[in-house]
Amino acid sequence: MAIRTATRRRALVLATCALPIFPLAAQRAPYHEPPPEQSTIVVVGAHNDDTPAKLDHISPEVDGTKITVTKKTSVTKLNLVPTVIDNNQRQLFARLPGLLVTDQQTPSQFNLNYRGLGNPQESEFVLALQDGLPISTDWIGFPTLYYQPLPQGIARVELIRGGSSLLYGPNPAPALNFVSKRPTPGEPIGGYSENVGGSDGLFSTYNAIEGTSGKFEFRAAFGATRSDGQRQNAGSRLLQGDVYLAYRASKDQLWYVDVNHYDVSAGDPGRIGYSQFQSDPNYAPTPYNRDWVRRTAVTLGNQSNLGNGWKLDAKAWFAWQNLSSRAAANQAPGAAAPTTTTITDEEFRSQGIDARLVKRWGHGNALTVGAVGYHDSAPYLQWTSTNLVQARDDHSGTPRLNQDRDSTYAAIFAENVFRLPHSWHIVPSVRVERESIDINETVRPPFLTRSLIDEKVVRWVPLGGLGAGFDFGNQNETYFSVTQGYRPLRFFDVASPFANVGPGNVADPSKSLSFEAGVHGTPIKGLFYDAGLFWIDFRNRIETITLSATDSVNRNSGNTRHRGFEGELSYDFLAGNKSGRHLTAFGNLSLLDATFTKSLLVDRAGDTPAYAPHVIAKYGISIMRDRRYDLSVSGQTVSSQYWQDSDLPIGTGASFIPAKVPGYTVVDISGDYYLTKNLRLLGGISNVGNRKYYVRVFQNGIEPARTRKIYGGVAVGF
Repeated sequence: MAIRTATRRRALVLATCALPIFPLAAQRAPYHEPPPEQSTIVVVGAHNDDTPAKLDHISPEVDGTKITVTKKTSVTKLNLVPTVIDNNQRQLFARLPGLLVTDQQTPSQFNLNYRGLGNPQESEFVLALQDGLPISTDWIGFPTLYYQPLPQGIARVELIRGGSSLLYGPNPAPALNFVSKRPTPGEPIGGYSENVGGSDGLFSTYNAIEGTSGKFEFRAAFGATRSDGQRQNAGSRLLQGDVYLAYRASKDQLWYVDVNHYDVSAGDPGRIGYSQFQSDPNYAPTPYNRDWVRRTAVTLGNQSNLGNGWKLDAKAWFAWQNLSSRAAANQAPGAAAPTTTTITDEEFRSQGIDARLVKRWGHGNALTVGAVGYHDSAPYLQWTSTNLVQARDDHSGTPRLNQDRDSTYAAIFAENVFRLPHSWHIVPSVRVERESIDINETVRPPFLTRSLIDEKVVRWVPLGGLGAGFDFGNQNETYFSVTQGYRPLRFFDVASPFANVGPGNVADPSKSLSFEAGVHGTPIKGLFYDAGLFWIDFRNRIETITLSATDSVNRNSGNTRHRGFEGELSYDFLAGNKSGRHLTAFGNLSLLDATFTKSLLVDRAGDTPAYAPHVIAKYGISIMRDRRYDLSVSGQTVSSQYWQDSDLPIGTGASFIPAKVPGYTVVDISGDYYLTKNLRLLGGISNVGNRKYYVRVFQNGIEPARTRKIYGGVAVGF
């Protein structure tokens, strides 16, 4: 239910006031930017507010060929936090305000949400990137997140709001960018091996070697994780391999190739009713179901200093991703096994190019222009089989669905930061996009009576934005941005393969207008603060409407407004001491008021949209001594939230699910301890209080979150 207006206003006012690992091997070295982000650009004039203390928390004002000044950003540098094991997203994103993780026990997909913008299922409303390139399954037609790089290979994680649509792409929600570790020029060759065991048969290993030889730079890494899982049929296996090879032709030019391979196999234990969750949350109603993800991506890149303040960053990338699943109907306790299963196979073959130029000019001014092009071919196949344990690549059975799907996307963009007298700066931005979705169907599900789908949609969309800021005092800055956003239509929005609604009934695309205003800075040694307000008008929200037990369709459900406060505070009580000791308290708070302002289906005006908790608070304390130890205790508190836009419960008896996901608080402990500079112990406890909770809810049930897990291991360098 919505917060009362007066209470909300008072809360906002009070809140407003208020491994890089080489060459030291197992010792995590002081943070350094990857070479693609190192600046060898000739700067005309002088302006630099990017102090090291500030860059521990936010992005540089001009980050390579990207302008982030006037945009709200948050950064987590992973060498400043204990080692994250088993891709634990709650710990990984503990210092990124407002980012909601809906926990899933198996690593076959990743589910994130921000400010109540859409369902967090597979992070469809968060633009996920690695080194500035999209890692979604299909960036436009199927923007789901089934791959996330292992934290051990990541140098930092960036969260960019207000303006991310013009920096990276069209999404109204933020951009989440994983920046990979890279060797530094002249770095000697070194290696690292990390091995960890833990609860539920967890075993995790990560091994890397990197360094330089003359003009060549390289990094190769291999990681593997295996677990029996907490629930029945929740066992998983994950493999990831990365190879980076670069040739530094001169101090002004870098050529590189980056290869990433990822492979996951995981059981799908299914979803359960609320009464089953209370009595035995580990029960698996789908003991035969399984999911597979395989992804390979290759990036070719060039970074060049062209002289006279110009710099080029150009990338071409190719990605091959396969999603396969085996899904049978739920099996009640003691009941006979189902007689058939559905085999799904989705291939995604994508190619793209991203080219950006930046020109530094005048007294700290910068102009960036660029273009991006993308194409993906994504055939969608299904079969029905009587073999409940059919293998991943076995396509035998009765054809159920066959679609050829293609998405094409192109954009041109430009923005400029103008430095004005008296420490003012403004950033106008413009982006023009073209989206094309094409679906051709030759086999439809047998329970449907509609005609075969043959649909194509093409849209041109202009977007604009304006940012402004003011530097004052000692390292303080205001920021303001107003930005248009656009969510491209997905394949399912153009034509649902599982609905009887005929072709031609295409939903209108969702659009947004976002306002962000605040202040941040590092006014005294050891202190960083950021406090801001936001307002998002989100139009043409798209919702999945259930028509029957086997039939659903995506429709525009109305408009929503999302407004609130977001703040962050970090203070190192021992900053500046010469012993290398740090005692840091940190916290961030998101207060959200989201509501329907217009309803196109039923009268929902005034209702709260799904997955829009009023409060998300993250907090903790870290005790660290450089090259000796690092211990962190962090917590997260999330208030209750609706799981569907109707704000209503569903079902009766064993299938009953309450209208709201209950609020919860979860605490984690993690730490590293250096026995020698080349030998490090690491360990931790996630969900220390063994809190039984859930966040992921669907029409067919609840998916429990992880209970308490304990892990420990050793890292050695050579």
